[in-house]
Amino acid sequence: MSKFLLGILQQSFIFSIMVMGVYITYRILNFPDLSADGSFTLGASVSAVLIIKGVNPHISLIIAMLAGGMAGAVTGFLNVKLKIKDILSGILVMVGLYSINLRVMGVSNLSLFNYDTIFSNKDSMIMNLIILILCAVLFTLFFKTKLGYVMKGTGDNENMIISLGLDTGKIKILALSISNGMIALAGGILAQYQGFSDINMGTGTVVMGLASIVLAYSIFRNIPFLNASVLCIIGTFLYRTSIALSLKLGFNPSDLKLISAIIVVIALTFGNESISLKKSFKFKRGLQGIFQSKIS
Repeated sequence: MSKFLLGILQQSFIFSIMVMGVYITYRILNFPDLSADGSFTLGASVSAVLIIKGVNPHISLIIAMLAGGMAGAVTGFLNVKLKIKDILSGILVMVGLYSINLRVMGVSNLSLFNYDTIFSNKDSMIMNLIILILCAVLFTLFFKTKLGYVMKGTGDNENMIISLGLDTGKIKILALSISNGMIALAGGILAQYQGFSDINMGTGTVVMGLASIVLAYSIFRNIPFLNASVLCIIGTFLYRTSIALSLKLGFNPSDLKLISAIIVVIALTFGNESISLKKSFKFKRGLQGIFQSKIS
């Protein structure tokens, strides 16, 4: 396998976890959560600092994920309890996290090259694949549970969930917490994979996640056996490939943000109908089960 394709695959494995987190807020919850940029860097910062302090790199990822979950919960609290608009809640947390991330790291960049990581003495390709498969399986299983269906219903028809006597506010906070926890986990893994954590490494996380999701659903939405986690992985691979090819064709790294925006615009133009959440048979059956359990 060429180094070019190997590099794309390894980065796709890591960023796919982040895309699954973005999927929860943007496609399931219909919540434009801009705090993802800050949560990604938060996960990298927490993991890097803990490794430097001698904490096991695997445990550092768990703590980084919890830190991201707390950031997501704050976004949800601002929106649900303080009645601040969803997009503004995300912006406020994103801005606040920039200062928090600087405070956590102490500097704008931390190197991990002299410390053990989850990739030390291991094949990075295999390790990334194992983590991705684990996350994808848990992601898929969660949204087949009763709570998963309720979360989908909250984004699709909040009034229906309220009519069942369920607190949609708590569900939103939980969804945002899970989403940002996964995003922070991806940030921590990337920091260990690259060997450093940087204050700006989360910039463009939301755009990357949205582009990957839109690409996958625009092209493969009519294939029935592809579930959400697989589509996130495919979309991430397509996005990372397009970026890598742009660099290979001679574009400057400074042009990547513009290229990302163009990719999103093209994908949205040819797949507008794929952005709204579709009601599947399983989704309806899951909500019927919840309704019946509430009656009984």
